[in-house]
Amino acid sequence: MKDTLQYLFDHKTLGKEDAKLILRRMAEGKYNDSEIAAFISVYLMRSITVEELAGFRDALMELCTPVDLSEYNTIDVCGTGGDEKNTFNISTLTSFVVAGTGEKVAKHGNYSVSSACGSSNVLEYFGYRFSSDPQQLRKELDRCNICFLHAPLFNPAMKNVAPVRRSLRIKTFFNMLGPMVNPSSPQNQLVGVFSLDVARLYHYLYQETEKQFCIIHSLDGYDEVSLTGSFRVLTPGMERTYVPGDLGLEPVAPSEIYGGSTVQEAAALFQLILKGEGSRAQNDVVVANAALALNCMDESSGMDLSLQRARESLASGAAYRAFTKLLEGS
Repeated sequence: MKDTLQYLFDHKTLGKEDAKLILRRMAEGKYNDSEIAAFISVYLMRSITVEELAGFRDALMELCTPVDLSEYNTIDVCGTGGDEKNTFNISTLTSFVVAGTGEKVAKHGNYSVSSACGSSNVLEYFGYRFSSDPQQLRKELDRCNICFLHAPLFNPAMKNVAPVRRSLRIKTFFNMLGPMVNPSSPQNQLVGVFSLDVARLYHYLYQETEKQFCIIHSLDGYDEVSLTGSFRVLTPGMERTYVPGDLGLEPVAPSEIYGGSTVQEAAALFQLILKGEGSRAQNDVVVANAALALNCMDESSGMDLSLQRARESLASGAAYRAFTKLLEGS
């Protein structure tokens, strides 16, 4: 690692295979915490390259325990995190709204590193038991239209990195990797990213796959459609900037999508919104993200119908029923 660090400190970058090898060795416990922290710090001072990100992604996918859900047409709704905005759990709520429409969701998630409450934190708070059993996950998809893939169960090799990430408590290149390494390799993905540079990296790499994808970034820094201003959307055939009015929605203030400072506060807000008792701003943000996810799965339906389906799922209680069924069956 010493030679690699000196190489990187000389303002050089890694090739894809070298990046892949280093991350494999990191996961195998061949580097100590100080070496891992120093390596991570390189990417806090400069941008990651496409080759480096692809190498890190390939290493994690080779190390993970895959789960075959290919008999379903699934979508993952996942953000990089790391936007330091501390919103409520938008991507997780979005996932249940999409499931409430009848579409199948293979949600990939983890505990929070840099915010108060991640998707795994909130589901665990409500008593959901994580599972890596393919039969259990298929049962959840059949019964609730959603299953949850808790990242550490499928990539246990990353336990050597977790303590360093927790101690740093800031976004790192591992945030960029999370959405890219869903062990079920879903056919569709809505992914939110914390910067426009990362959106472009994702766009380049995702165009090399057969996924239907929609990459989103709010230009004021959110890793989701926040409706606090303009947002960028990148799909296989399009890159466009939207404003909330393009979706027939009103802008919201940042204070209206604050998520609380503890897991308990975040969970209470999560349940309130999912029950259909959220504010106009909270509901609109969830509906907007869910509509983009639905449109990603079937662009021919158009955004108007996708918005209608998302709003009905939330308002009718279908999204909340998907959530309660998931808890009951876990």
